[in-house]
Amino acid sequence: MKNKTSFPPREGEARPSRCPDNSAFKQQKLPAWKPQLTIATVLSSFFLTGAFCLSVGVCLILSTNSVREIQIDYSDKCSDCSKLRENSSNWNKECHCSVNFMLKEDILGDVFMYYGLQNFYQNHRRYVISRSDAQLLGRNVNIQKSYCAPFTTYRNGTPMAPCGAIANSMFNDTIDLFYNLKSSVIQVPLLKTGNSWWTDKNVKFRNPKSYNLSSAFAGTARPPYWQKPVYLLDEEDERNNGYINDNFIIWMRVSAFATFRNLYRRVSRIRQFADGLPAGNYTFHISYNFPVTKFKGRKYVILSTVVWSGGSNPFLGIAYVVSGTAATLTGFVITAIHLKLRKKKAYFQK
Repeated sequence: MKNKTSFPPREGEARPSRCPDNSAFKQQKLPAWKPQLTIATVLSSFFLTGAFCLSVGVCLILSTNSVREIQIDYSDKCSDCSKLRENSSNWNKECHCSVNFMLKEDILGDVFMYYGLQNFYQNHRRYVISRSDAQLLGRNVNIQKSYCAPFTTYRNGTPMAPCGAIANSMFNDTIDLFYNLKSSVIQVPLLKTGNSWWTDKNVKFRNPKSYNLSSAFAGTARPPYWQKPVYLLDEEDERNNGYINDNFIIWMRVSAFATFRNLYRRVSRIRQFADGLPAGNYTFHISYNFPVTKFKGRKYVILSTVVWSGGSNPFLGIAYVVSGTAATLTGFVITAIHLKLRKKKAYFQK
């Protein structure tokens, strides 16, 4: 095979041009719009942006203030249970406590129950990646090659289901709400399903395929800190078991901050609670399982309503107000500078 050799052009021959084609695109002659920044357009942009952000921020803040919310810290009120849970050898011992509170006014509409944790850092990099998404999709995978270590297998080689530090540290307190009347005590009906997103149960989380869940998870073991296997998370509703359990799915969404809340239950609007929670005396019955004293944490129960802008979080409204104020003040500063320079220009032109 002969090599092709390039020779310089002979005398009289024209060198090939390396200039781009004489087209509008390559010569950058396409029609374009270049805004003419005049003082009128600049000031109107700042003032309109400021007015828009201020109005949206005020609406968001007013909406957030209309949320009804009650938050109860039960860390100290369940101190005996907390001391029991300090010793990990007591994991199989049950401990219950009760917290009484009073609603002075009715909480109308949909009422949501959250659990809150303080000083629990889920944003550590090793913690965030400590999971196997393939396993949570119900696939038969080798979790030794995942990021679940050290929560992958036991010493005898039995794999954990689910694996990883996130699943192992799942919040497992059980909270029931009771309405105390003069003559009787009524348990408030709470909905434990329907609290996760559609994409969670249909895209991100799936159970292994088998004729029943116990056989699907055969050959696996629960994580070390769990009291029951994954296929028995909800003994009352078999459709809410395994990797598609609502409490498990919600816990697997790690928080960016050390203090956070997760949705736990929704009040079922039936019978006496068709309009929400009536005013009166209530009691939380808590099965205390989740220890927090070792990391100096706190635990809360929150009852809250929601509005069109979400729950009780004023951050977005405050951010809009601050942005609107900054844009408006910038507009006034530019106006003052323009007037000052215009007067100085007029003075020198005399």
